[in-house]
Amino acid sequence: MIIQTYNPDEFSIQCSKEQNYDIFYETEIALREQLKYPPFCDIIRISFNSLIEQEIIKISNGIYTYLKPRLPRSCMVFKPMPAPIDKLQNRYRWRMIIKGKMNEDINNILNECLKKFYKKNIKTTKISIDVNPNNMM
Repeated sequence: MIIQTYNPDEFSIQCSKEQNYDIFYETEIALREQLKYPPFCDIIRISFNSLIEQEIIKISNGIYTYLKPRLPRSCMVFKPMPAPIDKLQNRYRWRMIIKGKMNEDINNILNECLKKFYKKNIKTTKISIDVNPNNMM
């Protein structure tokens, strides 16, 4: 196998090169536990995209204000902010991150939040929720 990288000294590359899978696993699982990453919790990404910048700010903050007091204290709810790529194809993109163990109660709270949003019949802003997304972009 050939690996092309800008960071040949990066830990995972070195472990792969040395075929040291046990050390990689032990280090990675300890880091994930410390940072509360899967499999020790779930990451819920709420993505917003809109044609109107002021609308996406208002809606994402409104969703945050709605969810923060309703989700269990065990959940870490981060304020909405622009996505790493904040504008794509003339649409503004924001996101909100929640860390916690996904269960039926949290699922119901998120579904109720979406129902309330979509009852407002806003056509220029869309919301999507992804549990344990493959990437954070």
